[in-house]
Amino acid sequence: MKSSKRFDPRNILVIDFGQLGDVILSLPALRAIRQRFPDARITVAVGKSGAAVVDLSGYANATLPVDRVGLRDGSKVLSLVRIAKLVKDVRRSKYDFVIDLHSLAETNMLGFFSGAETRLFARRPGRSLDYLGNFSPPPPVDNNDPNRHLVDRYLDVLVPLGVKDSPRVPALEPRPGDNALVEEMLRKEKANAGALMLGLYVGAGHPSRRWPLARFAELAEWFARNDKVRTIVFTGPEEHKMLKEIRSSFPRSALLFDGLSIPTLAAAMARLSVLVANDTGPMHLAAAVGTATVVLSDKSAPNCFLPLGEQHHVLRTHPIEALPVEEVYDVTRALLASGRIAALFAS
Repeated sequence: MKSSKRFDPRNILVIDFGQLGDVILSLPALRAIRQRFPDARITVAVGKSGAAVVDLSGYANATLPVDRVGLRDGSKVLSLVRIAKLVKDVRRSKYDFVIDLHSLAETNMLGFFSGAETRLFARRPGRSLDYLGNFSPPPPVDNNDPNRHLVDRYLDVLVPLGVKDSPRVPALEPRPGDNALVEEMLRKEKANAGALMLGLYVGAGHPSRRWPLARFAELAEWFARNDKVRTIVFTGPEEHKMLKEIRSSFPRSALLFDGLSIPTLAAAMARLSVLVANDTGPMHLAAAVGTATVVLSDKSAPNCFLPLGEQHHVLRTHPIEALPVEEVYDVTRALLASGRIAALFAS
């Protein structure tokens, strides 16, 4: 196989089929691929929400949005039709190199049937079809160590390419148009431009990872009453059924931003002083735009998905419902205070 030093593909497909948070944690690997092959055309096959993140990052020339859930959970006949079309589209693009960061059996097969001459696949026992990859040397085996961060596990896939010592912290820059849209939304709500803003993301992918909505509402009430800090409650499609309860539970001063696009959500979260959130994808989006986060997590959750950086605080207990409002309030208030002091010194 080709030497990694002389290897110079021109048309690269990166398969990045993770959920929103996974794709955000793959950004350091995507950045490293772009830096390793600055002149190549890079396309990332990714889910819809992840495609917006990749577009925002600027690390790829194009995205190939894939309905991961539809492929997995739709009818078998429809799934086969969709897979056949995806393979046809991929083969038409004539990629010469495929990198599969996730290595599920189906993604390895997509990489194999792409027609690309060279294939570098993550090696994950019990999940990947290692015999379909052919890059030499292969990447180290990923044993799904819960103490090894997902960022590093993605970067490990690139070790055979000579990638090392890459920056580990995911980073995104909101677009000017999205920033302007958020500022207009805040202006309409009469939110002061220089005021501290506390964000709350109340949803999570699974009920076991969700701090009770009533506790979030109580936290917002404490900040409104004691600190005159306004909160923005963020919700997405999964929280649609909670909207009525949210509107009736939170203080009248709280703002509700529902169903924002990923780029607009990134801009809104960059505007926050602190985000308090369950362990979910939008929390990683806030961390990527540089906002301090207070992450509420079940004690059993692995460390490999937590945000990187000293400005983030993780509060863990089991079950998550047992986490008291007072503890979350104290940690969040300290972060807000440090942000206020930093702003004073910067002004």
